[in-house]
Amino acid sequence: MDTILCDELLQEIFLKLPPSSFSSVSLVSKRWLFLFRSSRTSLSLRLLPHSSFLLSLSSLLSHHSSLSSLSLFLSSDPSALALTDDFLAVVSSRCSHLRALRFLPLPVSLSSMVSLSKACTRLTSLCITLHRPIFLKWILAFPSLKELSISLSSETEEREYANTETELELGLESLCLAGIRGDDWGIGWLWRSCKRLKKLQLQNCQGIGGSYSSFAQSLKNLQQIEVRTCRSIIDAILLNLSENCETLNSLLLYDGGSREGLHHFFSHTRSNLHNLDLRLPLDLDNAHLAAIAANSRNLTSLRLQNCCLVTGSGLKLVATSMASSGGLEELSLINCDVVERESGLLATLGQNLRQLRKLDLSHNELLNDKEFISMSVSCTCVVDLKLRGCRGLTGAAMASVARSCKFLENVDIMHCCGIESEAIEVLMEKCPKLRRISVEENKLSDAAKMWASNRFIEVVL
Repeated sequence: MDTILCDELLQEIFLKLPPSSFSSVSLVSKRWLFLFRSSRTSLSLRLLPHSSFLLSLSSLLSHHSSLSSLSLFLSSDPSALALTDDFLAVVSSRCSHLRALRFLPLPVSLSSMVSLSKACTRLTSLCITLHRPIFLKWILAFPSLKELSISLSSETEEREYANTETELELGLESLCLAGIRGDDWGIGWLWRSCKRLKKLQLQNCQGIGGSYSSFAQSLKNLQQIEVRTCRSIIDAILLNLSENCETLNSLLLYDGGSREGLHHFFSHTRSNLHNLDLRLPLDLDNAHLAAIAANSRNLTSLRLQNCCLVTGSGLKLVATSMASSGGLEELSLINCDVVERESGLLATLGQNLRQLRKLDLSHNELLNDKEFISMSVSCTCVVDLKLRGCRGLTGAAMASVARSCKFLENVDIMHCCGIESEAIEVLMEKCPKLRRISVEENKLSDAAKMWASNRFIEVVL
């Protein structure tokens, strides 16, 4: 068989294999090892930033001639900062065809970025850590760049540069910035140059690195924004979004907000929001849900996590509003105690949201069978169901799912101590479209393993 299969056919086969089989393939023969390496387009490595690994890394990368995506993670050892540029130099010399590079978490110098731009001219996605002070004009050396992610290090780098004010329009469509401090500057040029930005992520930021008038210029065509742990600037961000962006369809906001800023945004946004993902334990309340119900009737996905101030009346108002405009397709109420606190809430939600395809009630530990079943009998279109950590559910809940949810493809019941092995068997036998189940290994009986094998159901342990 080995002699019949030509090199090109073997490489095509290798590209379709799951990651779990990679180690076995490389042990068959030297020919298979060579062809496997040369066919791989993606590689992820974790290394100690030590000089002894430089030569090994160079040798390894030289065997991967088709590599287009590389993730290189160096352990966070401050004593190895001097070697960071040497590792990036190896990547530059061996991977000239790269289109995507993640090089984390140690910061790289501006000179190494210039060298990278000359060697890897096809880069479209780049994820790196930079020193302070902030200087970003090197981005101009990457004309094909579409996705950029920058984390700012606490380390500073001594350098001199000419801070020109050349204004050009960058091709960036996705931008992620992490760790901007309130006294950081140097990002205003980037905001003014990103006129094609579609996705923006801000993480652990106390400022935006420039003026808000510059920031507003990047919002005109924005479609998605994710803001995590940016409490000190979230009001200004939401205000600028409501005033300058009409194309936003997805908002994620975690761990930082203000009730006034949130209410103003939900009441005044001119965007047609489709996806809302909120983790605001002490900031989100029923007034915000009422504004969402009145002004965002085209929502298809609503995800709430740890929202302690939300009550059943607010959620019912949203469900009623969504039902009259087509209905939600995804609902997540993760660790929201209103699910356990208010009897009959899930039944009402289920009756109003019969089009749901994705339902996530994870980590509601006191959720019981009666409340869950009252919702599941109405949500017959559910394809993806997550109940991770719902310790109060039993096999009766799974029997109801098997009867009602005939389109179910993916279910997560990890850490549901009340659901025993018999219930797993029922799910696998009675749900004809089931393709993936997340469950503890000790709950898999021989019969369940047989069903999984016969129906090609992936079991995630």
